[in-house]
Amino acid sequence: MPLCGWVNMMNNLVLTVTQLNTYAKNLLEQDPHLQNVFVVGEISNFTNHYRSGHWYLSLKDENAVISAVMFRFAAERMRFVPQDGMRVICRGRVSLYDRDGRYQLNIEDMQPDGLGALSLAFEQLKEKLSKLGLFDQEHKKTLPAFPRTIGVITSPTGAAVQDILNILSRRYPVARVLMCPVQVQGESAAGQLTDAVNTLSVREDVDVIIIGRGGGSMEDLWAFNSEELAFAIYNCPIPIISAVGHETDFTISDFVADLRAPTPSAAAELAVPQLTDIQAILSYYQTQMKNRMMQRLDNETKLLERLASSPKLTTPHTMLDPYFQRLDGLEQRFSSATHRMMDRHTAAFDTLSARLQAYSPLGVLKRGYALAKKEDTLIRSAQQLQAGDRIQLTLGQGSATCVVESKEET
Repeated sequence: MPLCGWVNMMNNLVLTVTQLNTYAKNLLEQDPHLQNVFVVGEISNFTNHYRSGHWYLSLKDENAVISAVMFRFAAERMRFVPQDGMRVICRGRVSLYDRDGRYQLNIEDMQPDGLGALSLAFEQLKEKLSKLGLFDQEHKKTLPAFPRTIGVITSPTGAAVQDILNILSRRYPVARVLMCPVQVQGESAAGQLTDAVNTLSVREDVDVIIIGRGGGSMEDLWAFNSEELAFAIYNCPIPIISAVGHETDFTISDFVADLRAPTPSAAAELAVPQLTDIQAILSYYQTQMKNRMMQRLDNETKLLERLASSPKLTTPHTMLDPYFQRLDGLEQRFSSATHRMMDRHTAAFDTLSARLQAYSPLGVLKRGYALAKKEDTLIRSAQQLQAGDRIQLTLGQGSATCVVESKEET
């Protein structure tokens, strides 16, 4: 490439720093051997520029180090987050950063050395969510014993949905199934699964949720390793059963869910009881209740018969005889006390009557004295009388009216 602004000085070319860096950059970028290189090394000085989305790091081995950058368009495709000390294989092109004059590797793809990218991403997210407590047993909710409505989040066309519906209808046909059809693999699957969980979580008529799909590769099941889906399951107030893949398959959804089922069919069996088992249990309890009621009735009948033949019921007066006898004794004591009291009061009355009789005017009159009155006025002195006055005399027996002929005062 021709360079502009070169100055001939004593037959030597003089370049500006920018010109030199530009020339070196063009040499590197035009070399076909450096346009698609694979470099293995250990990551150090990793920096994630969250605002720009670019990743900056260094790759080193035992003897050398090279700067590297992974721009946002490439970093967004990564399944895992690089870390210092991680050994990786990078694919990219060699370039030079004009400003610093430092050559670098522009990374377009990165894979862990010795471990797949998906496996590493899975382990990183699993460790992160475990530290946040999303897998703790204390947060697991108990499944309802007799659910009325079961929400099912899965593909509407897969074999898993048919297995779930068949088992639910056979084991517990009284339950209502609320289907929430979604894609279970592909770029939009994780978002649809998350939206479905959030939609069912606000419904009051759903008692338990089954989320899952049939088996597949790790790439096929990757939608169930979404961090957003994990938080949606964790925050859902309704118990969730995760049934992703086969018995040997594990996803992040399995660890966060309240219960993990090895297969979608097993999830349906865990979600509902067996109706025939319930009927057998109810029949057993019905028989037990009937037997206990008959036993109780028999015991109460025998007790009633014993009470009916008791002397206290057949001859109830025997219960009252002691009370009658006691009443007779009390009556006799009352009568004796009454007579004694009357005798005391009678004697006292006679004494008082005799004393009162001694002071009575009638007693004096009976001894020959008379009581004289003039117009209902008691005469106490001859000065109250005049000759010719009529007076009344009250005698010990009877009375008389007299006329005063004369009086004599003393």
